[in-house]
Amino acid sequence: MKVIYLDNNATTCVAPEVLEAMLPFLRDSYGNASSMHGFGGQVGKFIAEARERTAEALGCSPEEIIFTSCGTESDNTAIFSTVRSQPEKRHVVTTRVEHPAVLNVASHLEIAGYEVTHLKVDELGRLDLQELEDSLRPDTALVSIMHANNENGVIFPLERIAEIVKSRGILLHTDAVQTVGKLSIDLQKLAVDFLALSAHKVHGPKGMGALYVRRGVPFRPFMLGGHQEKGRRAGTENVAGIVALGKAMEMAATGIVEENSRVRALRDRLEQGIMAAVSDVRRNGDPENRLPNTTSLAFKYIEGESILLMLDQYGICASSGSACTSGSLEPSHVLRAMGVPFTFAHGSIRFSLSRYTTDEEIDLVLRELPGIVSRLRAMSPFTGKDDAAPGCAC
Repeated sequence: MKVIYLDNNATTCVAPEVLEAMLPFLRDSYGNASSMHGFGGQVGKFIAEARERTAEALGCSPEEIIFTSCGTESDNTAIFSTVRSQPEKRHVVTTRVEHPAVLNVASHLEIAGYEVTHLKVDELGRLDLQELEDSLRPDTALVSIMHANNENGVIFPLERIAEIVKSRGILLHTDAVQTVGKLSIDLQKLAVDFLALSAHKVHGPKGMGALYVRRGVPFRPFMLGGHQEKGRRAGTENVAGIVALGKAMEMAATGIVEENSRVRALRDRLEQGIMAAVSDVRRNGDPENRLPNTTSLAFKYIEGESILLMLDQYGICASSGSACTSGSLEPSHVLRAMGVPFTFAHGSIRFSLSRYTTDEEIDLVLRELPGIVSRLRAMSPFTGKDDAAPGCAC
């Protein structure tokens, strides 16, 4: 059965060009870049080239890029570096809808005695920038706000956020894992201090990420050991992964126009087709200010997991939210923060497209999904009942 892959916010396929770029460093040029001999040492130039490609895609200097193992490590590094370099500051600001790579670090800091302010979002998943401004204090060490939400695709106004935060002399970190390759990013103009990204969200391999650290920002390494990354991130370099990230970033930078035209048009056709064919369905999140590849839809009275299982029978891959929070019986923290009603929240699924998504794949989803929803609703004990379900904490 052909796989119809519409879960690209969870991970993407490795682009053929990226695989081709990395293979020589798995098969032939496998030496350690820190070795004294030429066989190992010669791969250092390819690391440098990948750093330049990554920096060029982000509009920053190569020296401001640190290679990591993933977006989670990049987020952790930025946050822990900031609080450790400012021990006198014991306050952190973030949002209620961040990825677990940020929220769980915030919880860890609270246990350690830090005060954390979690900014609310409205019913469309948008931040109140006045609440952000009011939350800033003299002892605020860091503001950590994602560029766009991985579940509903809502884009936060990072430029305005940066203006507010930097006017108070506070460091700013953003998880840009979902926006790199989908939105244009120019770090010469965007005044963030830390930016995290992950290769497997831009058609690179898993286990590879990067962290942008603005020149002059105090930095404390998270990984301790050898001298790699100029002492900023210890561990033998993943040369194949680094080269792959460089190639993926180069391709992502040239593919933004397609993401915001062809992919967006496919997303809109999918979304509009579903909402026209299925009753009692709502869109989760801001309909305008969102990622061009993402739609989150909530189907009343049925479970999102049941929809996914039946879609899977047709080879269609989607998700009920973040892959890092799947397995929980509760609605996602993002939907709860938005106040999505109980009877919709449990029936939410996310479709996320990529440059490899085709018209024929969208046609298949539009053909099969309405029937799946009808069959599930026929079996649902909740159909026709009030939204105010007992025990609902939404």
